[in-house]
Amino acid sequence: MSATVDLAGLDALLAALRARGFTVVGPTVRSRSIVFDEIASVADLPAGWQDVQEGGTFRLERRQDDALFAHTVGHDSLKRFLFPPRVRVWRAQRGEVQAEPSEPVPRYAFLGVRSCDLHAVAIQDRVFIGDRYVEPDYEARRRDAFFVAINCARAGGTCFCTSMGTGPRARDGFDLALTELLDADGHRFVIEAGSQRGEEVLAEVDRRTATPAEIAGAEAIVARTAESMGRTLDTTDIRNLLVDNPEHPRWADVADRCLSCGNCTMVCPTCFCSTVEDVTDLAGTDTERTRLWDSCFTLDHSYMHGGSVRGTTRGRYRQWMTHKLATWIDQFGTSGCVGCGRCITWCQVAIDITEEVAAIRASA
Repeated sequence: MSATVDLAGLDALLAALRARGFTVVGPTVRSRSIVFDEIASVADLPAGWQDVQEGGTFRLERRQDDALFAHTVGHDSLKRFLFPPRVRVWRAQRGEVQAEPSEPVPRYAFLGVRSCDLHAVAIQDRVFIGDRYVEPDYEARRRDAFFVAINCARAGGTCFCTSMGTGPRARDGFDLALTELLDADGHRFVIEAGSQRGEEVLAEVDRRTATPAEIAGAEAIVARTAESMGRTLDTTDIRNLLVDNPEHPRWADVADRCLSCGNCTMVCPTCFCSTVEDVTDLAGTDTERTRLWDSCFTLDHSYMHGGSVRGTTRGRYRQWMTHKLATWIDQFGTSGCVGCGRCITWCQVAIDITEEVAAIRASA
C-alpha cells in the first residue's frame, strides 16, 4: 500500500536512517553539477534546480518551484561509493603484511536514486559478487546498503532508459521508492516500500495512506517521463549487429572525433575496469598496493609484453561499445548499458552511443 509523506516526513525518514547507523548520501549541487554527497537534512537537497543536458553540454538552471528531485543525473553515480576510484588493497612493512581495508567501510543509505542507477548497481553486483570470484571491498560496501529510489518526473536530454528497460520508474532493487508531487495540494511524496527493511523504516515516520488521486498523479508523472526521452536506442539483435561488424567504416569515423579521454568510462555507472599500483617508500621498509579506476581507452589498459593490444582509437572505441552493448551479454547475461545518457553528455566532442549504433544498423 502506498503512503504519503510531506517535507517534514522526508526529514524524519533521513533522521530514522541516521539513527540506524547509516551514512545518508543524496544528490547535492556542487561544482555546477549534481553530485552525490553525505547529507544531513532535506535542506541539503537541490531544491529548485533542474539540469539541461545535450551531447557534450550540461548546465543547471533555476525552476519556478522548489522541487527537490526535478534534476535527472549528473556526472556522479553510486559507483563512486560502492566501487571507489581509489582503494588500498594491502600494505606491508618489513615482517608484516596487512590485507584489511585502510579504514572502516560505511553503512550507506542512498537517497534519490534513479531507476537506471539501481539497474547499474545490479549489473555491478553481477560482476563483483554474483559469481564464485567475489570482490571483498565491494561486497563489504554493498552488503548493508539501503536504497531510497526516486521515480523520474522528467527525462534528461540524453536519457534513453526506456529503450534499455531500466526506467523511468523503479520497480525493484529498492527499499523505499518516492514519487514527488508538487501541486495546488502541496509538496509531498508518494512512497512505497520494496523490502521489509523499508517497511520498518517507514513505520517510524509520520505518514498517511496515499489517496487514489495521488497514486494516479504519481503514475501520470512516470508515464509522461517515459514518453519524453531525449534519445532512443534500437536494441533489436544488437549483440550480433556489433559483433558481426568489426570492420564497419563507422568505427574509423568515430575514431576521427574521439579524444580517447576516457570520460565516458569514468561517468558510466557500470564500467568496472581497474588497475593496481605498487608504491614503496625510499627507505624500502613500507610498501602498499592500491586499486585504481582504469579505462579501456588508455593504451596501458591492454598493454602486454611487446605493446598494447589495441593501439588505435578506432580499436579502443570499438572495444568499449561492443563490450558495453554486446559481449557484456555473453559474460554477464545482460547489457552493460542502463540508458542514463552520461556518456553522451560528458563526452567532450558529443559522441552519441545511440547515434553510432543507428549508423551501423543503417548500413550494416
